[in-house]
Amino acid sequence: MRGIGLNLVLAAAKFAGGILGNTYALIADGAESLLDILTSLLVWTGFRVAAQPPDADHPYGHGKAEALAALAVAVFIFLMAGWVGWHAVREIMTPHHGPAWWTLLLLAGVIVVKWLFSRRLGAAGERTGSTALGAEALHHWTDAMTSAAAFVGIAIALIGGKGWETADDWAALFACVIIGFNGAGMLTKALGDVMDSAVPQKFEGEVRTLALAVPGVQALDKVRVRKSGLSHLVDIQVRVDGGLTVREGHDIAHAVKDALIASAAHAISDVTVHVEPMK
Repeated sequence: MRGIGLNLVLAAAKFAGGILGNTYALIADGAESLLDILTSLLVWTGFRVAAQPPDADHPYGHGKAEALAALAVAVFIFLMAGWVGWHAVREIMTPHHGPAWWTLLLLAGVIVVKWLFSRRLGAAGERTGSTALGAEALHHWTDAMTSAAAFVGIAIALIGGKGWETADDWAALFACVIIGFNGAGMLTKALGDVMDSAVPQKFEGEVRTLALAVPGVQALDKVRVRKSGLSHLVDIQVRVDGGLTVREGHDIAHAVKDALIASAAHAISDVTVHVEPMK
């Protein structure tokens, strides 16, 4: 919710600076901050839904809500890039006065705040493995990039003087390319979570190592891991001595499940273990 409050303050400052300072780049930036509020609400809602426990209709939990929220944020990043780009082209084609010098000070403050906030959310996303937090961090970063492009453009317009009034609009147009490129990366990652893409080989290797370390496990066959919200679900097939009783095989399966869930290396919320006899 802090991100929502931050964007409200920044949006008001950008709109005021854009209107009083005669720069459309700041007005467009302010509109983007308002859209940031919507995406922050999407991420917050995604977390609320993803945190709900499994029920009869969702036996695997509600973790996909977190990935869907990230997907929605990625879509909004594309929409914002298109919106800012369209208006930048319109401003380039429309003669207007140059911006006020003090708008550079406002933009400098916005860039610093957004960059720090992006780093904080990015670190939280890496720590928790949250795709939605990563998308939100990228969203704040793209906002900082738009502001940085506007800063460069306004500076060029002020230094160049008459005939260079559209420099900030060209800078905003260039920022749209960067925003679109990063939005594509986030969209790919979010789609991967929704479509249950394979986890990194290192993660799967660590799961295999933990399972093989359990007494009684002689070999492994299939190991499948998928991300669900902030945790992972594991489906693993272990081979044990064919002469063991059903109870003994059951105890080994439980030991494998307990070992994986207790692992501090990755968040694993549930494990399905299939026991097969050694050939």
